[in-house]
Amino acid sequence: MSRRIKRKRFILPLVLILLGALFVQSDWLGRWIYPISFQEEIKKNAATYDLDPLLIAAIIRVESNYRLNAVSPKGAVGIMQIMPETAKWILQKDDFGSITVKDAGREAHAGIALGSWYVKELNRQFDGKLIVSLAAYNAGPGKVRQWLEKGTWDGEEQTLRNIPYGETRHYVQRVMYYYKKYQKVYETL
Repeated sequence: MSRRIKRKRFILPLVLILLGALFVQSDWLGRWIYPISFQEEIKKNAATYDLDPLLIAAIIRVESNYRLNAVSPKGAVGIMQIMPETAKWILQKDDFGSITVKDAGREAHAGIALGSWYVKELNRQFDGKLIVSLAAYNAGPGKVRQWLEKGTWDGEEQTLRNIPYGETRHYVQRVMYYYKKYQKVYETL
């Protein structure tokens, strides 16, 4: 066996070990892989509505991947993908100054304010049960109440497979995945 092949057999595993250690231990690499945009707006609204900013960031990541002008096939708009009718309802329920439904679909501060308020409201409606609130954010609170009342789903993370809507199941799983990743990488914003 040539000396060159022996050297490659030694160097390649060493490089892989170093890269693996860097990947596992590196805060900067984690923040590069899992970036959070609009941190100031997220922190401000998290404080206003007594929410974990990392939860808001996870919802945004799943809903729009931080794209301000995102529009879903069903018509949800903005960074937190609020349905226009829901945005109108939210705007009637609290004072958001000059924010409009159109603003929610194109400006970070407006979308994050309305979305954060809605998460807080869903947490109130569902007695602080995060998993249920996330399902309601995606499928609507009325639909989630039906599932809970009929016993279709018990509201637990371990039984997400019982949620009748595949999109909602996947949505809750993804938000929780990013929420847990953000908690490991950022600890807090």
